[in-house]
Amino acid sequence: MVRADFDRSLEELQAELVGLGEMVERAIIKSMDALERRDLAVAYEVVAEDDLIDAKRFELEEKCIDLIATQQPLAIDLRTLLAVLQIAVELERMGDYAEGIGKICMIIGDDVPVETPKELPQMADMGLTMLRRSLKSLVERDTDLANAVWDSDDDVDELYDGVCRQIFLDMGQHPKTIEAATHFLWVAHDLERIADRATNIAERVIFLVTGQSGGFGDHRENE
Repeated sequence: MVRADFDRSLEELQAELVGLGEMVERAIIKSMDALERRDLAVAYEVVAEDDLIDAKRFELEEKCIDLIATQQPLAIDLRTLLAVLQIAVELERMGDYAEGIGKICMIIGDDVPVETPKELPQMADMGLTMLRRSLKSLVERDTDLANAVWDSDDDVDELYDGVCRQIFLDMGQHPKTIEAATHFLWVAHDLERIADRATNIAERVIFLVTGQSGGFGDHRENE
């Protein structure tokens, strides 16, 4: 494979990765829509479509491994391929969180007299913005944008802490809603993890561009 062909393969791989990100974005949006409207049909779609996200992740991994094994990439090319591998994993896990929200919606059903806490859609919007910006930082090799994604994670964490406190307070005041409130805690957890994964992607971009992690820590340990 000549250099031009290899570069084209890398560009196509990156485009497919962004496509995976768009699949995940749609899954998150649909899962939250299902939760807010108690739409079990949409929730079921989110759960069923997670298999497509999984399959795309493994397809990307196979392509990366093939290029690494056959093309002996240079250092910067190898960083790109490793970044694609790692980001694909992050995106697949984000899809799992969207699937988890869909499953929670199915468990709650359509007859729970408790409204979805307003902070949850806010967390989802913030996480989606971080996802989009992290992938844009990858495409544009923009470390400033990647750092901005990193900084945004603190805002999501603050909102997460606040919604958890409010849910626990509501549990004490309305014991009959404890079961539903517990499910909302899991939704909040999944949304917080989505933001963490977007932050991980931003860190991968920084390493790809600079060769340095910038002293950041990995957010994956708290499953």
